[in-house]
Amino acid sequence: MTRMEPASSVVEGHQRNALYLLSALCMVFMTLVVAIQPLFLRNVLNISFETAGAVNANVQVVTEVLDLFIFAYLGYLSDRIGRVRIIVAGFLVAAVGAVIAPLSPWIGGASIGALVVYYVSRVIMSAGSGAVWPQLSALAGDFSDDSSRARLLSNTAFMMAFGVTLVYAVLMQIPGHAGIAVTMLLTAAISVAGAWLARKFLVDVAPRTVETSVPWRAVWDLVKTEPRLRLAFASSLFARSDMVFVGLFLMLWFIYFADLIKVGQAEAAARAGMLIGLMGAVVMLSIPVWRSFIERFGRIQAILLGMMLSALGFIMLGFVVNPFDGFIVFPILLVSAGQAGCFVAPQILTVDHAPKDLLGSVLGAFNVIGCLGIIFFVQIGGFLFDYIGPPAPFVFTGVGNLIISAYALRLVKSEARGVGGGNPPGDDEVA
Repeated sequence: MTRMEPASSVVEGHQRNALYLLSALCMVFMTLVVAIQPLFLRNVLNISFETAGAVNANVQVVTEVLDLFIFAYLGYLSDRIGRVRIIVAGFLVAAVGAVIAPLSPWIGGASIGALVVYYVSRVIMSAGSGAVWPQLSALAGDFSDDSSRARLLSNTAFMMAFGVTLVYAVLMQIPGHAGIAVTMLLTAAISVAGAWLARKFLVDVAPRTVETSVPWRAVWDLVKTEPRLRLAFASSLFARSDMVFVGLFLMLWFIYFADLIKVGQAEAAARAGMLIGLMGAVVMLSIPVWRSFIERFGRIQAILLGMMLSALGFIMLGFVVNPFDGFIVFPILLVSAGQAGCFVAPQILTVDHAPKDLLGSVLGAFNVIGCLGIIFFVQIGGFLFDYIGPPAPFVFTGVGNLIISAYALRLVKSEARGVGGGNPPGDDEVA
């Protein structure tokens, strides 16, 4: 394998700011699509309670299967041709799907046909957004060095969390006032704005790889020889599903429980939106704390603590019967505090160990693992939701997070004994 020398380029402040803004816009698009889905399927396509979990999960799984291939190939392609062109094209493709989605009842006709059209629109949107956000993360890595990596990737994560918070705290109030279709069309406008901003303000700075195909062997060798990278990939498998997972199943829980207590569908969606918005706000506000924690104690310690907090919160959700009960706030706060650490630290760890000219490929593999986690947890969670009850998917995910906590603890202990490999630049030595 031959590698090119790193490109010498100065990234200006407005280019970093554009990266931050686009990170928020991309997450607004992705989150709003998932958040509005249960409401659209329930009130427009008339999907019943008995099949709600499986249908909603299947829609998500179909899109994630597509993302497996998108992440793998486009990560490599971005190393070859640059990231900005892929980001612009991804936003435009996503906008096309966002226009089709609310029109699916008219395009598809009968309910089955309408559901098929909606599936297709979600696939198109997922193809577009799947081309965007991994490249934004890769650009954050391109723009940083060892001393600035934790700060820059934390700022990017902060803006992504801001996008999630904006959706659930503000934008999910729109259906009750302007309707579901208007809210769904808003995603198309967001995508077009993202394409324009990326085209005008972003810049490629990474060296181009000369690999002629996806370098699976090189990525595998990195993961095989570096235990920290294995932990980062394992964290992606178990934790990347958390944001999608919580948004989907909490929204489902509120909307379908509303029928039992005679609460309106829009009101239930708004209540769920406020709760998930609170979660996003906690994630957003705790990211600076996690950045300081990572810089002082290390990446692995952040993953360990984040996973433990998330696991505790998820398992506590198993004791909730009525999602409208105020007690639900406490486990949600634990999940969100933990999620912030699980979101930032594994990405920093991955960028630490990725060669500059293969960063897109390594992050592509990292995101493929995350997709597999989403497919697994969302699909199993859908069946658990239908056949055991709404709290069951959360308990299942909590057990998964406990497994990664145990793995991270083992790595911390092995490094403390001096057998776990050296710390990368910018990470603190384990005491």
